[in-house]
Amino acid sequence: MRRRVGAAAALAAVLAVTAACGGSSKPSTSATGGTSNQTVTVGVLADITGPAASVNKTSVAGIKAGVRYASRQGYTIRYIVGDTATNPNTVLSVAQKFVTQDHVTAVLAESSLTFLASSYLTAHNVPVVGIGEDGPEWITAKNMFSVVGALHTTKVATTSGEFFKKMGVTNLGIIGYAGLPASTDVAKATALSAEAAGVHVGYLNATLPLGTTDVGPMVLAMKNAGVDGFTGTIVPDTAFALITGLRQQGVNLKVALLPTGYGGDLLEAGPGAIAAAQNVYFLVNAEPIEMQTAATRTFQTDLASTGTAAAATTFAMYNGYVSVGLLVEGLKKAGAKPTSASLIASLSNIHDFTALGLYGTHKLDVNNREDTINGVDNCIWVTQFRGSTFHVVDGAAPICGATLAGRTVS
Repeated sequence: MRRRVGAAAALAAVLAVTAACGGSSKPSTSATGGTSNQTVTVGVLADITGPAASVNKTSVAGIKAGVRYASRQGYTIRYIVGDTATNPNTVLSVAQKFVTQDHVTAVLAESSLTFLASSYLTAHNVPVVGIGEDGPEWITAKNMFSVVGALHTTKVATTSGEFFKKMGVTNLGIIGYAGLPASTDVAKATALSAEAAGVHVGYLNATLPLGTTDVGPMVLAMKNAGVDGFTGTIVPDTAFALITGLRQQGVNLKVALLPTGYGGDLLEAGPGAIAAAQNVYFLVNAEPIEMQTAATRTFQTDLASTGTAAAATTFAMYNGYVSVGLLVEGLKKAGAKPTSASLIASLSNIHDFTALGLYGTHKLDVNNREDTINGVDNCIWVTQFRGSTFHVVDGAAPICGATLAGRTVS
């Protein structure tokens, strides 16, 4: 699932593109959870190794926690992990193995390269449940169901603009990568959202080379533009280099907002990243652990049962856990002996998904393929990193918005 959900999705896609040739798929593994009335075999299409692993590899830990949840609902989930290696040459072969050798009932997709296997899985009528982070196939393929909705990155919501306005930002700098439509589109959409909220966009540059840390000219340009806020659909190395450079130039940022890095993704990145992340804001795709709601406590308990500490919770763990949750919702009305076809039929009737309560009072229509921009009700949950812990931002847990009519990214 994604912090500005679309932004995190774009970032995962960014990471995927850095994969060139080479790499291999690791042997698949499987696991089951608890005693139940039904056993269902699913394939897990995930970026366990390669560049996108930094975003998606921990999804399996979330799936393990989801298996615990499923067992309480009366289902044993047998899952087989297929590593894409963030390699375009591997993805399709993994999907083919799921269908022809493993005979899975469904696929859980936690990969930035899912689009390379989607046509095959659609042609074989395999239901796909997961995070719609990679491309528009989640909008068009009726066998695919995203836990954050079918995201439209070229449409614009008021959410991010309202957040920057709320935090007192008056002049925003926005960064994106060249040649990567998802990154470019989200950067431009954020600019339109900010302007609609009355926040001036003093610097917009969606032409950065992928993964660059050569940010000196951009730092000076943003300083000269007088920015007091910053965001970007960029990898952490680029973001932290920019934030550090701006601080060294004496720029007082009221807000630096990043789509990835929450939880274990930052805490395990080392002291340099932790130092650079001080007072930085991070998006979360659902209720952060720090809210300590009934849903987050259950999530923590299920993670702990697999050996994962709450502080180590990541973006991908949320995605994996909630993906199993949506799968279970589909299984409930897929018959005593679920098939791929009956599961698709059941999933196609889900219009009020709560992400196991992690969406709070909000409900997602996973079959609304026209209006989703920022995830459930165009909401984002925002945390701030201070010292060694994340803190929920008052008034932004969540902050929700509406679609800006007539505004699109071209």
